[in-house]
Amino acid sequence: MPEGDTVWQAARRLHIALAGRVLIRSDLRVPKYATADLTGRAVLDVTPRGKHLLTRVEGGLTLHSHLRMDGSWKIYAPGARWTGGPAHQIRAILGTTEHTAVGYRLPVLELLRTADEHLAVGHLGPDLLGPDWDPERALANLRTDPARALGEALLDQRNLAGIGNVYKSELCFLLGVTPWLPVGALPAERAARLPPLAKRLLEANRERPVRSTTGHRGQELFVYGRAHRPCLRCHTPIRAADQGDGSRERPTYWCPACQPGPAPAPGAAASRRFRSRTTD
Repeated sequence: MPEGDTVWQAARRLHIALAGRVLIRSDLRVPKYATADLTGRAVLDVTPRGKHLLTRVEGGLTLHSHLRMDGSWKIYAPGARWTGGPAHQIRAILGTTEHTAVGYRLPVLELLRTADEHLAVGHLGPDLLGPDWDPERALANLRTDPARALGEALLDQRNLAGIGNVYKSELCFLLGVTPWLPVGALPAERAARLPPLAKRLLEANRERPVRSTTGHRGQELFVYGRAHRPCLRCHTPIRAADQGDGSRERPTYWCPACQPGPAPAPGAAASRRFRSRTTD
């Protein structure tokens, strides 16, 4: 699932291509909105909210989309070949005289009144890249369930919006704790560091084509996707396991030496997909 910085980049590309221009083509390929027509309306802005995209148009309407695992918005010049996937995967087309935005494999696509945007994104916590960012509120949200594993709490967008699986693993490494540490057991000094550190990482990467948490080219990430490879700090092999409630388990990476604490027993949860990703 895309991280908040990736969604921010997508929103900026869409905003540059569409904002201030009148739509001459509108095609929403989901049954509920198949007859909706936005042509003749100007796009006012495209705004990211956590991992959600809000495309606002004249007349008080907002097209809400979410990329989840496989979705994407591609932008094409007139006459350019569309290369985002086969035609049957297209869920939305928004065209102006200068650009056409094509939404592929969008699992969430809905048209709602701009005044009702809260129905789609009102449940989200403070947005790490948004104007509502509030580090104290974000930390308070995380602490509402002190027994919950830190990694799971960080992925819960109701606590703070924008962290995905990559930043979850990287943040826990930088804090020196395992993703399975209960939130309530996180030392106060490290808990205070967490919200500003998360914001700093996302802000540093929202302008970058390649995400980096290390600052070193060729070794962009400390632990994520590096199962069985040596830790960049201590050279201990990085471990990987699934983390979640069973219905939504996510791959998680950590260094057992740099991040002491609760974790699955070696080999207990290491799935075949981790053993096959030693070159990630």
